[in-house]
Amino acid sequence: MTLALVKEGSPATDAEEALDRVFFALSDPVRRAILRRLDEGPALVSELAAPFEMSLQAVSRHIQVLVRSGLVAQERTGRIARCNLDAAPLYDAAVWINRYTKYWQQSFDELAAFVKALPPAKPKRAAKTRKTRTKRASGKRTPAG
Repeated sequence: MTLALVKEGSPATDAEEALDRVFFALSDPVRRAILRRLDEGPALVSELAAPFEMSLQAVSRHIQVLVRSGLVAQERTGRIARCNLDAAPLYDAAVWINRYTKYWQQSFDELAAFVKALPPAKPKRAAKTRKTRTKRASGKRTPAG
């Protein structure tokens, strides 16, 4: 299930594979919704499945992706599985993303410089309202005179 995000021929490290699993888990809106729900506290699989129009088995597959990524821990008591959020793997993903903030920060700095160099805007005049003339109900002309 590891995505090929590293150059061919070079072995992926455990950290790279873990990061691949986290980003893969986050790539699906159902799994992100499950994480949002688990952010509120532990939940049973049936509780996590309730808001989705899919089978319990389909939601369980999504949960297993989250478990393999390390974002969710499951505790089983017989047939009942309770899920807990483990946000620690998100830290590594955030660190990886932060490396690239310099690129969008540079764009924001350039935009700010551009806006600062713009001439001041002229105040707009209030739009004049035109009075509309109504025709007489009779439709007769009045003699000019």
